[in-house]
Amino acid sequence: MNKRIQILDCTLRDGGLGLEDARINKEADLVFSKDDMDGVSHNLSRSGIDIIEIGSIEISNDDKRNMAIYQNMESISNEIPKLYNPNQMYAALYRGPDTPLSDIPYWNESYCKAVRVILRYSELKKSLDFCRELSKKNYKVFIQPMVTMRYTKDELQMLIDDANEMSAYALYFVDSYGYMLDQDVKHFFSTFDKGLNASIKIGFHAHNNMNLAFSNVLAFIMQESDRGLIVDSCCLGMGQGAGNLQTEIIVDHLNKYYGTSYNYDAVLMACEIIEKYSNTSLWGYSLTRFLPAINKSAYKISLTLRNKYKLSFVEIHNILKNMPGKYRDRYTPEGTKDLLKMFGYTNLI
Repeated sequence: MNKRIQILDCTLRDGGLGLEDARINKEADLVFSKDDMDGVSHNLSRSGIDIIEIGSIEISNDDKRNMAIYQNMESISNEIPKLYNPNQMYAALYRGPDTPLSDIPYWNESYCKAVRVILRYSELKKSLDFCRELSKKNYKVFIQPMVTMRYTKDELQMLIDDANEMSAYALYFVDSYGYMLDQDVKHFFSTFDKGLNASIKIGFHAHNNMNLAFSNVLAFIMQESDRGLIVDSCCLGMGQGAGNLQTEIIVDHLNKYYGTSYNYDAVLMACEIIEKYSNTSLWGYSLTRFLPAINKSAYKISLTLRNKYKLSFVEIHNILKNMPGKYRDRYTPEGTKDLLKMFGYTNLI
């Protein structure tokens, strides 16, 4: 069996954040049931998928467990199935370096072994220092630089150097807005592969704004290297925005062509549960999510211009194509209003 390639399923985590986005933006009022979350975790455990991300951790005054968002390591670790394959890892994601390190316990066997940390670009050193301290607490640390396309050569080198210094489990490149092409995938892989210590895996999180997640992942896993690789995926592609590579697609491909033996029926049973959430148009390809990808901008700008301000596709494309660069990488309600004023839509505000 070829286990150079591992699958990390992030259905509950990325799907849960998608549900939260939909509630905040008043697009849908839908949450996971506890039975469905347990069913997805149970079937993914049965499938033999290598790493299962069961949610994210965020300090909040609200109870968000029905969106797979938890307050701390103890509460998220309670969601690990009681019976699971000891060769699998369970993962939790920190949405930034905000949790006080003193509140995060040293790892023991009752906790998620893997922690993924979204690097905050505006606080890059703080984010990497947070990763380093989690590594000292004996977690397997996955470094997640969102919108990796924005990173300069020097910043990428900083990621590599810090990953080596802390002996991270994996360093990712992340196509947050879904506009990477295969040459970008090859560039990031080559850069990381040349600089990282041999023990550190390279991960890839693909988004599907241009329907390129699967083809980009094929480009990733076909690179000639002995290094361990991690591919992120979600059942039915559930996730924020256009969603992600579909677990059912990559599992079938690896079983057929890479000698793996994931339990495909168990994957399909997890998909059966997630399918009931798919009729809400919360994720998947749409022209509204495609236009920001071809204009290399945050997809939430386009969603807001379309859903809240009712602009046409032509109007949205014109704004995204011609807006100043400082607005491209990060959505804010205020920034979107600035764009409306800039392009003559003051009457809509």
